[in-house]
Amino acid sequence: MSNKTLIAGVGMVKFTKPGKSAMYDEMGANAASDALADAGIEYSHVQQAFAGFVSGDTCSGQTAVYRLGLTSIPVINVNNACASGSTALFLARQAVASGAVDVALALGFEQMNPGALAGTDPALRTPITVRLDAATASIRGWDANAPAGPQYFGGAGAEYLEKYHVSADLFGRVSVKARSHAMRNPYALFTEPLTLEQVMQSPQIFGPVTRLMCCPPTCGAAAAVVVSEAYARKHGLKNTVEIAGMSMTTDSPASFESGSMIEVVGAGMTRAAAAQAYEQAGIGPDDAQLVELHDCFSPNEVLSYEALGLCPEGEAERFVCNGDNTYGGRIVTNPSGGLLSKGHPLGATGLAQIAEVSWHLRGLAGDRQVPDARVGVQHNVGLGGACVVTVLKRC
Repeated sequence: MSNKTLIAGVGMVKFTKPGKSAMYDEMGANAASDALADAGIEYSHVQQAFAGFVSGDTCSGQTAVYRLGLTSIPVINVNNACASGSTALFLARQAVASGAVDVALALGFEQMNPGALAGTDPALRTPITVRLDAATASIRGWDANAPAGPQYFGGAGAEYLEKYHVSADLFGRVSVKARSHAMRNPYALFTEPLTLEQVMQSPQIFGPVTRLMCCPPTCGAAAAVVVSEAYARKHGLKNTVEIAGMSMTTDSPASFESGSMIEVVGAGMTRAAAAQAYEQAGIGPDDAQLVELHDCFSPNEVLSYEALGLCPEGEAERFVCNGDNTYGGRIVTNPSGGLLSKGHPLGATGLAQIAEVSWHLRGLAGDRQVPDARVGVQHNVGLGGACVVTVLKRC
């Protein structure tokens, strides 16, 4: 008897700037309703729901799903930093794969404020982020006047440039590529094209990171309906996508003790999660046609190429300059425009990535469709720490 877990439907709302969105519960309910409609499943069939968010009330998940109905099901609220949405999916998949339920809903949403995270929400400064600050300070020093996120990823980017003797233009090219992809995505926040000159001459934020190498604060929601293969067969569900491999990892000692900013920002977590997900799925990175990866800052996309095995260590510059990260190349990276252009509503990001990959595997991605997409990879990181890597296959 097969025990495959399938994504039967996905949904998301268009991401917006802070202050321009509906309330988080309305966004969340709309994304969940879209996912259920996409699956052709009534909410009354959902047996458990998992809601990912970072900032919100204790029972924000209930606030959102109660808009769908009052069915007395378990609603589990999930906070795992920027990997909250992916963690909600991880738990939904576990619930279905274990046989505990046949239908689970994974939902993620975020209603953000303008500006850098550390400067706007003191609640995000926790013992773990203080530990990240200390690790960063010991490696590259600490600037009390600069936001934490750019210091982490700017430090990691600087380390990469020094280690492999490449120019920061590498990061700029990633931002240019992100916008070129987002131009085709009606769900993306920023769709105007960029030139390399614009990216490199935008205000410096920290180290090699400029403003146009940073993802914007964003509001939004996304959802996925996970079902068992038996349920899909019984109810005649069509055009499903298989969760062929999925892994979540947390920090190892190397994150804090290696003396490397590349490890601080999660490269080790990514390597471990990717290896486990690939093994479960019976594939290697060369078997995928697209990847939605966590480009919260342009340097992290470069680091993730190598951590996910998309190119060898130290060869990201060649990978980018050869066009292997875009249409016509080896693997289309962030066809959605990524966090850099689509936006990064923390709790929604992982599930928005899942929606994007699912659309491509089902041939529903419109003008940005990756040709003959059969296997896609999703990668979502939250510092302090969690990393989720998912391999989806066309059924």
